[in-house]
Amino acid sequence: MAHLRSRRRLALAVPVALSLTASLGFLPSAASAAPRAASAAEAQDAPTMSYVVNTKTDRHTIAQVQRSITAAGGTVVMTYDQIGVIVVRSANPDFGSTIRKTPGVDSAGATRTAPLTASGTTDVGAAQYLSKDEVAQLTKAAKTAKQTKGSVPLEPLEANQWDLRAIGADKAAAINPGSAKVTVAVIDTGVDDTHPNLAPNFSAAQSANCVSGKADTTYGSWRPVDADHYHGTHVAGEIAAARNGTGVAGVAPGVRVSGITVAQPDENQWFYAESVVCAFVFAADHDVQITNNSYYVDPWKYNCRDEADQKAIADAVNRAQLYAQGKGTLNVASAGNSNHDLAAKSIIDDSSPNDTTPVSRTIDPKKCLDAPAQLPGVVTVAATGVQNLKSYYSNYGHGVIDVAAPGGDKYQIPDTPSGNGRILSTMPNGQYAYLQGTSMAAPHVAGVAALLKSTHPKATPAELMALLKAQADNPGCPVEPYDPDGNGVVDSFCKGNKDHNGFYGSGIVNALRAVK
Repeated sequence: MAHLRSRRRLALAVPVALSLTASLGFLPSAASAAPRAASAAEAQDAPTMSYVVNTKTDRHTIAQVQRSITAAGGTVVMTYDQIGVIVVRSANPDFGSTIRKTPGVDSAGATRTAPLTASGTTDVGAAQYLSKDEVAQLTKAAKTAKQTKGSVPLEPLEANQWDLRAIGADKAAAINPGSAKVTVAVIDTGVDDTHPNLAPNFSAAQSANCVSGKADTTYGSWRPVDADHYHGTHVAGEIAAARNGTGVAGVAPGVRVSGITVAQPDENQWFYAESVVCAFVFAADHDVQITNNSYYVDPWKYNCRDEADQKAIADAVNRAQLYAQGKGTLNVASAGNSNHDLAAKSIIDDSSPNDTTPVSRTIDPKKCLDAPAQLPGVVTVAATGVQNLKSYYSNYGHGVIDVAAPGGDKYQIPDTPSGNGRILSTMPNGQYAYLQGTSMAAPHVAGVAALLKSTHPKATPAELMALLKAQADNPGCPVEPYDPDGNGVVDSFCKGNKDHNGFYGSGIVNALRAVK
């Protein structure tokens, strides 16, 4: 797939061609704070650019701003009254500067630098698929694999899931696999709910397609448009692949998982602000306890407060994720795959804007934030390999990273039948593949958070965050210089102590402790 982004997709997949499918009944659910849709005439108008306009939340102000939007040549696509975010389309090149002068508008800006006709995630490298023969061979090898004492029986491909054992998820499943009353929403490229490992735990009633900025709950709308949009299906399997004698297992195989599609349907798979805003609000209004966010919001890797468009993007997404937190939803996000120190005085970003022509810029990470990973209250996750060492690509930063989890690392080789240091999980069309990235680390944390929520059902998002940190295992900063590829060059510098540091935050999450 073209243009894989530094955090959005950090993974190598190895699919296993299993063609088993399953059908699910659709259970419609009404939103408790339903966003108001545009009129039919408005929806038909598709100007060249998309905007978010952030206002005060009182109805009078919103109504006045909507009239100003129309006067400035804009068309309202969706108004989220509860957070004061209006999604707009306009062909007027002066729309942004004009609407920002309107009383009641806090911020406003374009959500992309390319026209609407143009269309990512946080994994690294190409997916390494498993062939049917490889699946058969690995399944056969797994039958002779030694089961860890105190764990449940191995799934057919579980011997290759070093990541589950690294955080005690295999043993946790024997105590509490998670409650079906807990749902983790995968905000991503779509989820193939027909996969035999996902069908048993999939929640259609909590799934939707938010690509347009307006939730579409048509049955099946959450599924990936093609096999190249595999990212969300892989993430979903890491969280909640069922232990049903098929393929792999998830960190929390007893919880529910849903899919909220936000990636554009073309080959670039951009994740734009209006789609992400829709996803957070939809999740909050449909009783989702945890969201997984293995991406950054396009087209800017970091959104700077002194740039009007970027400020508006970060503001809109932050309002939506804070709304979700207020409704009891914990938001988990990957930290990124650029090996950036997010606590440094400056960072060079040479990949933004990624939907047109990137330019090199030096940014202050305290003023230019990765959304949603660095937004307040979001669990920011770094990646590790089988040696419990920071993955070579993972972003880090003392005081920025909350926790770490297995995301895979091609340089850290496990003692498994496959010997693959990446993360094995589900893929569309009944397949399996290896991927690596902070995209894979975040769902491990989301899975552990789901187990914590199952054990402590009344815990608030802030309390779940505290539990994640309290139960984590911190290896401390490496004693030896950090040189993962062994070329003699120190690639990153860890600051902090055994309790909290830039590589692991409070530590690597622990599924077994989560259920005790």
